[in-house]
Amino acid sequence: MRHRSISMIAVLVTALFGVAAAGAGALAAQEPVPAAATAASGDTIRLTLESAIARAVSEGQEVRLARSFVDEAEAQVRLVRAEALPQISGTVGYTRTFESAFSGGGGFELPDSLRFEPDSTAPLAERVSYLERNAANAGLGGLGSLFGNLPFGQENAWTATVNGSQSLFSGGKFSAGIRIARELVESARLSLEEETAEVELQVRTAYTRASLAQELVAISQAAVEQATRFLATARLRREAGTASELEVLRAEVSLANLQPQLVEATNAAELATLDLKRLIDLPLEQPLLLTTPLTAPDATADSLATAAEVLANRAVIDAAERQVRIREYEEKVARADYFPSLKLNAAYGRQLFPTSIFSLDEPWRTDFTAGLTLSVPIFNGMRTGANVQIARVNTMRDRLRLAQLREGVQLEWENARSERSRARVSIEARGLTVQQAQRVYDLTVLRYEQGLASQLEVTDARLALLQARTNLAQAVADYHIANARVTRAAGR
Repeated sequence: MRHRSISMIAVLVTALFGVAAAGAGALAAQEPVPAAATAASGDTIRLTLESAIARAVSEGQEVRLARSFVDEAEAQVRLVRAEALPQISGTVGYTRTFESAFSGGGGFELPDSLRFEPDSTAPLAERVSYLERNAANAGLGGLGSLFGNLPFGQENAWTATVNGSQSLFSGGKFSAGIRIARELVESARLSLEEETAEVELQVRTAYTRASLAQELVAISQAAVEQATRFLATARLRREAGTASELEVLRAEVSLANLQPQLVEATNAAELATLDLKRLIDLPLEQPLLLTTPLTAPDATADSLATAAEVLANRAVIDAAERQVRIREYEEKVARADYFPSLKLNAAYGRQLFPTSIFSLDEPWRTDFTAGLTLSVPIFNGMRTGANVQIARVNTMRDRLRLAQLREGVQLEWENARSERSRARVSIEARGLTVQQAQRVYDLTVLRYEQGLASQLEVTDARLALLQARTNLAQAVADYHIANARVTRAAGR
């Protein structure tokens, strides 16, 4: 009889330590949480399961991080579209020339025999004779003024230019790039959906474990109260002369053995609550009251889904399929390097060479050009073929990963369903065990009061009732956690 009591105590302590370890593991990975909270640190927050999920989804760091990837992907779409649109830029500049190769290089003078300098005061016959002799030299005198206003070596120069370019054909790179960017946006949104579902699962699990820990505290407290009442009864029986001092000592020892278990259960409940606060971004010192009870599920049949529905509903499967399409588009981008590219370029500019810096009222010179550039790949060391091969390998690799992911999701769903079914059967069996253990304890106490049962039998019945209630609470928690995993695996 004594060995059975000790074994029940060991089982209860193991269950309580399991809850404590789960909370301690989560607490070890905890990060600092902002001090801001919806309530003052001294006010107790009444928290339901649904409100905890809503808070984690709206304010959780994991979900906000996933949202940032969606915003980044949308910006990438705009960047890719910008590459396909015309590129226009404008520049305005001023150049001050202090020394130039076209200045200070010495002068140039025509010899006297080549100069054309008619005398307008000479008689008509002499002027006609001079023109007939020197008519061939008349154009040489204008050479100096011909190059006098060119941009070479000008002291002041202003330029204003507008450049534009438009890609007309690139072998399909831009269209494939836009499709890749769009798939990335959808993939990021699906990742956000998957992350939100994962956060919801974590919150449901943490909330259930915290509720279980509090239930174990209540069970341990009830056992302590039973032992306390039994000790009081033993003392009264001793005073009445119907019980020995040994029975009182045994009752005191039984109560003392239950009190450390209550302390352990209380500590485990505190750790589980801290883990829940971490997930919903509440200050660790914030008092918290969980209002959603840990109740057994009703007798209605659990909702089931087919494997095809599970694979169709999971966002992670859809995201992986989009990743395969992205790889296919990347292969098209790589193949585009086999084709020529055509680009239109245009430039419009104005130039001014004033005598002073701000003499901008002088006439501007116009420079307007446009052209087409055709680039034809001839040989690049077979780099294009290597890029196409790499893209093809990446596509095949992602297809294999998609197949593995589908198998993993289906296996996850099947395991969650099996665990939920096991937990439901366990609840039914352990619920009956609790009723029987309660009946045994009540009858044993009654027999003890009538002198028909020993004190060890009462202690043994109390521990059996404590273990049965603990097992039932654990089974209910296992069911709710398994049901949450089934919902998660089914993509709902």
